[in-house]
Amino acid sequence: MPANTPPSTSPAPTSEPAATPTSTGGRIAALDVLRGVAIIGTLASNIWIFTTPGGPAEWISDGFATADPVQRVLQALANGKFLGLLTLLFGVGLELQYRSMVRRGMPWPGRYVLRAGILFVEGLLHYVLVFEFDVLMGYAIASVLAAYLIGRSDRVVRAWGGALAGVFVAGIVGVTALLVATGGSDGTGGSDGTGGAEAAGAQADTATLSTTSWFDQVLLRLAHMEVFRIELILIVPSATVLFLVGSRLVRAGLFTTTEGGSRLRRRLAWVGLGVGVPLNALTAWAGPDWFLVDRYLVPPLVALGILALGTTLVSRAQTRTEARPQGAAQAAGRGPGALLRRGVEGVGRTALSCYVLQNVLASALCYDWGLGLAGGGPWQAVAIWAGISLALMILAPLWLRRWPRGPIELLMHRVYDGRRASSASHSAR
Repeated sequence: MPANTPPSTSPAPTSEPAATPTSTGGRIAALDVLRGVAIIGTLASNIWIFTTPGGPAEWISDGFATADPVQRVLQALANGKFLGLLTLLFGVGLELQYRSMVRRGMPWPGRYVLRAGILFVEGLLHYVLVFEFDVLMGYAIASVLAAYLIGRSDRVVRAWGGALAGVFVAGIVGVTALLVATGGSDGTGGSDGTGGAEAAGAQADTATLSTTSWFDQVLLRLAHMEVFRIELILIVPSATVLFLVGSRLVRAGLFTTTEGGSRLRRRLAWVGLGVGVPLNALTAWAGPDWFLVDRYLVPPLVALGILALGTTLVSRAQTRTEARPQGAAQAAGRGPGALLRRGVEGVGRTALSCYVLQNVLASALCYDWGLGLAGGGPWQAVAIWAGISLALMILAPLWLRRWPRGPIELLMHRVYDGRRASSASHSAR
């Protein structure tokens, strides 16, 4: 497939729709807020891994299960939904990057492959040094696959996206049906292929189900990538489909204030929340055999509802603010609600940095080589999540007062732009 956008593509608009609600700097207002919600929500899902004594290896060996009813409810509320939201928003960002490059007459995907390569390296470092269940590596791979499709015609995108989604859904349903029929999940983690972490722990030279040594954890991640990275088999195809969905939602006008955009948001909110939430409740309580459906099939449906509802609420809030007299708007901007929104929006604008930082902070707070707070019960886990989230919502806006991007985003931008400037200079010679 050629790097230049082929003639058969559905061309991207040369400018953003005039009716798109924007925030400071011309950004789509809802995106930064929703990214912030997704990042904080992803931590709400991952915090149970960090607060398990023994860390991720112990969490896997226990089969992701817990007998505590409070923890089960809290896990079900966050499981997969915010990761699905984050994935959809990544697809939205991919579409916006595509439009930007087309407007400037640049080939697509062209140098985007380099950007994806940088993201993969960042994800690999994050996996090795910080967190076993990094999603950045999977996003990097899926983004390359989606990038080669995103500029194609709607017919091509529907065909490839539908085929990939069909195979993925059939695989998840097939494995789930097998587990239900055979009673294959016994709560020990062996049914879904991840129980190998326990065997991996027995083979390692160190106490692998311990978090007393950061260096030992690094060695464990390096020695048993086949265990901790097996989720990429599921992340890559599902993320590719959701990236394409996010792209097409932008083209369908989801973020515009037109009647068509409002109608689309209402439909998605009804399907995602009215249908997805009850389905998710059923799969969450159906037992561990339904884990794959509960994690990878139903939550993206709920995420679509959250995306639609969140976009509507942000748009309405911005409309009300703009309609107020200047003095009243300034007073409202100092209220608790405005401070909360600025904090969440700041997290969204520095999403990559905050994603890594929250995992670093959770590791330092929970693991035994840090403060060793793991194992204190579900409400302590909630308190740790809330504390880290509050720290992100304070630090991100403070950082953005001086720099336009988060620290990792700045590094990524400089590496990417430095390579681009170097290539341009070489071509000029």
